[in-house]
Amino acid sequence: MEQPRLAPPEDARSSSPSSSVEPEPVDDGARAVVFDVDGVLRWGSLRRLVGRLRALGTSSPRDRRSMLAMPRVVRALSVDLGEAPVHYVTGFPALLARPITDLLRRDGYPSGTVLTTGRGPALGPAGRAARKLRAVESIADRMPGVRWVLLGDDGGTGPQVFAGFAQRRPDRVALIALRRVFDDDHPATRRLLRAAAAAEVPVVGAPNGEELLPLARAALGIGQPRRGSVGDWFLSGPERRNSATRLQPWTEGNSVRALVHGRSYYAALARSLAVAGGGDSVQFVGWRADADQLLDDGGPTVGEALSAAARRGAAVRGLLWHAHSGLVGLHLGANRVLARAVGAAGGEVLLDQRVLAFGCHHQKMVVVRYRGRRGDDVAYIGGIDLDHGSRDDADHRGDRQSVGADPVYGPNPAYHDVQLMLHGPVVGEAEETFRERWTNPAALSRLPWQVVPDWFHRTDRTASPLAPAAPAPPPDGTCAVQLLRTYPRRRPRYPYAPRGERSIALAYTKALGRAERLIYVEDQYLWSFDVARIFAAALQRSSRLHLIAVVPRRPDNENPFYTDAALLGHAEALAMVREAGGDRVQVLDVENVEGRPVYVHSKLCVVDDVWAAVGSDNFNTRSWTHDSELTAAVVDAERDDRAPTDPGGLGDGARRFARGLRLTLLREHLGVDEDDALLDAARAADAVRRSAAEVDLWHAGGCRGPRPAGRLRSHSVGADAGLPAHHRWFTAPVYRSLLDPDGRPLDMRLRRTY
Repeated sequence: MEQPRLAPPEDARSSSPSSSVEPEPVDDGARAVVFDVDGVLRWGSLRRLVGRLRALGTSSPRDRRSMLAMPRVVRALSVDLGEAPVHYVTGFPALLARPITDLLRRDGYPSGTVLTTGRGPALGPAGRAARKLRAVESIADRMPGVRWVLLGDDGGTGPQVFAGFAQRRPDRVALIALRRVFDDDHPATRRLLRAAAAAEVPVVGAPNGEELLPLARAALGIGQPRRGSVGDWFLSGPERRNSATRLQPWTEGNSVRALVHGRSYYAALARSLAVAGGGDSVQFVGWRADADQLLDDGGPTVGEALSAAARRGAAVRGLLWHAHSGLVGLHLGANRVLARAVGAAGGEVLLDQRVLAFGCHHQKMVVVRYRGRRGDDVAYIGGIDLDHGSRDDADHRGDRQSVGADPVYGPNPAYHDVQLMLHGPVVGEAEETFRERWTNPAALSRLPWQVVPDWFHRTDRTASPLAPAAPAPPPDGTCAVQLLRTYPRRRPRYPYAPRGERSIALAYTKALGRAERLIYVEDQYLWSFDVARIFAAALQRSSRLHLIAVVPRRPDNENPFYTDAALLGHAEALAMVREAGGDRVQVLDVENVEGRPVYVHSKLCVVDDVWAAVGSDNFNTRSWTHDSELTAAVVDAERDDRAPTDPGGLGDGARRFARGLRLTLLREHLGVDEDDALLDAARAADAVRRSAAEVDLWHAGGCRGPRPAGRLRSHSVGADAGLPAHHRWFTAPVYRSLLDPDGRPLDMRLRRTY
């Protein structure tokens, strides 16, 4: 789906009304959009920038202000109103028309005319508002049959401009829609509301575009579009905002299977590697890999399986994070051991540190391609590394090759995780993701404390050429799959993402913007205000929407500094979604039948049984902006005809893969075999609430009597009550700079966009 482009800068117009206005032919009753863009541009007045800086430090659970969804608001209103023309008005002069046009296009705004009004000195805000008002009246004179949707925010001159236009031409205003920067009692907002009431002009307002759009549609008498196409859920090429990648927007005709738990994944991977030989290729990326980790009870190990494939003639290539030695990361040695073992067998594994400071490569993927058997090609994408501790199953007794964790998880921590097995054209896209990283010409690391040890250990630091890629595998199923990534903006730049890529964050924003009944989440962290704000906006927008989130009971690190910082971010995020959704929000953790907590390591989301995403990214700022991440989003063309057949009510239906994944996970967590009580969103939410209450009550009673079937517990955060002040002054900076750093450019942080 091609995104419309903004008009070229030479079409930008001055605000000065022409002495002889030629009316443009338009239909009576037509509507158009005027958007005062000064509040969303990356740069602006000193007053605006100071306000954004002040908001950057705001940590209130009620603060849902964001510019993130504003391009969608403009685009949707234009389409809803019959491809209505869009006019962007700004107080900047005409000489800045080209950069303004470029910025709006880059941020995803639809085509339109830029109206510049900043010619010569202006007498403060009143003068700027007067010029903008003249510009709006001028364009209204050229289009006499049009009623206008006036869109902007209350942080600048928008309220004055819109109030003036409504007072002078009330019959020409269809709606005033404001993104709220201030509270309702701000003087500018009060004046606008009085003027609009006198002119009988409708006004709607919300702190972000996600909440503003349905209010605007309702005021205009427009319902939520019922289309049900893949493009309603997936990002288009331009919406990815990374034109340098060779990835397609999405592929269709794929088969997707969710491998729940590491034991299932490792067994499938062992089978794929066992038949890889001459002319085949094995490519993998990871955060950590342990050469001696068993893939099955009787072997082989990870190192043995990869080395055996290389000795049989398969081209085995891998990229693992070049972890820091010492306290920051303890698995550099493990990654180096695997690299050495595979290299000795004829393969090649590189240790990659081309990341931001305090960043890491967190993608988890294996691609196996077979010469002459393209139908067997397979990719594995998800949250499971090839490391110790991950080979658990539904009983959650833990992996006997365990790793250290908080003592609450016991000597062999139980892990819950999910990996996708994919066949079809998407395998070619997964290979392209590997190739982009492998062929990056930048040095793997420039840090002397890494370069010198690499030289001492004779670690391979040069990528050998790859054979040409084979054609993509043929269609093999009913699923459309979109690969989503995070790459930070850094220097030297990634050739495949010179401005970075934040398509994971953008995809979640789009999918959650369509959520109506149920968001089901499993995540290792669920931290960060900026991530929680997107979920909170969806909950605030739809009063029928439920959020069920399954998280770990405790962080996996017993270091008190880490734990305090982690719980602080977790508590802040949960406070925001609970503030927005009330009792429609359920946050739970998991335990096994022995009552031992299970560490939830999965990173997945299912929206209205239509869109499902599984990957390496956690729901925090680090994963959405700072590290490298990889996620697969899935929309199955095959529908599930069990009632409710269209859970969201938007014509999407219920899709077999997304619904199947959600039901599989809920059946395990609730200890049930039947789906009937879990199909409907409200009934599923009630079933989860009852099950968790039964288990909580059983524990409160001293665990006497038969244990309830469920494994979910109501989740509470030790930091909910707030850390003492003398802890918070230290913990908050540690959390935001080390645990959950923000990889966005400053202008994106200030505007709360991706």
